[in-house]
Amino acid sequence: MYKPQVFNFNTVDGISKKQLEEHYALYEGYVNKFAEINNLLKDKENYENPSATYSTLRSLKKGESFSLNGIILHQLYFGNITGKKPKIYGRILDMINRDFGSYDNFVEMFTNTGLSMRGWVVLIQGDYNGKLRIIGQDSHDDGTVYNGKPILVLDVYEHAYMIDFGIDRKEYIKVFFDNINWDVVNKRLETAKTVAYR
Repeated sequence: MYKPQVFNFNTVDGISKKQLEEHYALYEGYVNKFAEINNLLKDKENYENPSATYSTLRSLKKGESFSLNGIILHQLYFGNITGKKPKIYGRILDMINRDFGSYDNFVEMFTNTGLSMRGWVVLIQGDYNGKLRIIGQDSHDDGTVYNGKPILVLDVYEHAYMIDFGIDRKEYIKVFFDNINWDVVNKRLETAKTVAYR
């Protein structure tokens, strides 16, 4: 069962402790709700009268994927903005240059995706071709791409930035880029499935 991970928010610059702690509390809520749903799924009464229109099981299963993805995405997000902040380097830089033409092109596309979505921006490495791709998601369980390893995650829900930035999402995304832990991103690439580039 999931337990909330701990992150060192003292290493984040430009986003207040209050903003990060409020955001973290929301993440803890997903952890608790996922545990609650798992307990309910153990009760066979909740499997009775299944229906694709409405049933207890349908509601639980929808809540299960939403809360689980909420846990995973928040852990990836907090993980890639905390810790020591080296400049971009290594394999991730090589792959960004290969797949987006340049780092500047990547930043522009990633930023504009963040300004276009309601929930998440996720840089994935596709298991099917080894390429990097920027995915936009309106919610935790909408827009997810299977067979893609999340490498870099940005939360663009209002709760991630409104205390500090109001409605200035673009400035928040700029500060996000200043806080990316490229060591973490490169380690995620190392654990991703090695696929021949096609």
